[in-house]
Amino acid sequence: MSGKVLVCSGGRYESQANAQIREAIMSGWESVFGKGNVISTNIAGASAAIDYIKPKIVFSIGSYLPESTYFGEVCQKAKAVGAITIFWATEDPYEQDANYRVVDDFDVIFSCDRWGTNFYEHPHAHFLPLAACEKLHYRPLDETLEKNIDVMFCGVAFGSRKDVMRSIKPALADLNIKIVGPGWGEFGIGFSDARIEKAQLIELYQRSKIVLNLGRSLHFENKRFIIMPSNPGPRTFEVAAAGAMQLFHEDNYAIHDFYERDELPVFSTCYDFQQILDKYLNNPELILETARKAQARTLKDHTYSKRIETVLSIVKQDGFLD
Repeated sequence: MSGKVLVCSGGRYESQANAQIREAIMSGWESVFGKGNVISTNIAGASAAIDYIKPKIVFSIGSYLPESTYFGEVCQKAKAVGAITIFWATEDPYEQDANYRVVDDFDVIFSCDRWGTNFYEHPHAHFLPLAACEKLHYRPLDETLEKNIDVMFCGVAFGSRKDVMRSIKPALADLNIKIVGPGWGEFGIGFSDARIEKAQLIELYQRSKIVLNLGRSLHFENKRFIIMPSNPGPRTFEVAAAGAMQLFHEDNYAIHDFYERDELPVFSTCYDFQQILDKYLNNPELILETARKAQARTLKDHTYSKRIETVLSIVKQDGFLD
């Protein structure tokens, strides 16, 4: 497809995680439009960039919550040069009460949460889950690599995650575990408050027999509607792309809309968890086979290139592209 795309993120001072999501999304656009035709900027420089490159699409991403994040001027400038304006809310459903700040400015809105789309008063609001990036997350499966960590998890110790961890902790007692992230240190041996860089994290995934996947329940700006997440977050796809086997805590995330049970097993109780540990931990061939299936599914269906293809298909369907 011809033309230029401007990818605009909300804050000048992005977190590392959000900066990486922007890089991953850019790689998806580059797979369609070509590397030289995709330009990235933060909101402060977006208007000048639009004037200069005259993009076909202005694709804004991230959070609309901070008061300093105002996309109205960017969208006005985009429409003045005939660009289509699209917003992908990558922080849903945790900020839904503030979405009035974008609904009047963009032609099309995508929410990364399936249920979250119901809370946009906009005629062109669609569901688009996050994904994995082949360039950033994919690693070939290495059958010779020693997996010396039995169970691993990385992420902030939100209240809902602590509740799950307390329930399964007895099953972890005699295992080599590595549970890392702010708030876990109080749990004792095998738990740490450390923060891990993304590159190191992928190495840990590869060295782990089982990577736990625990959802989160944290609301930054949801006082009016307390919306629980209804589908898996990006970490699910990233771990699978890295070639690790995951064990998913099944709550209401509709994981089986994305992966089959033999690609990504699930548990709900400590009993389920123990049964899965008994089945997999001493069966390296089964671990490898499960990881391989999940990785293949991810590369087939859940990359940012696939998501951008979906964006373009929907934007055409909605009448904004020929």
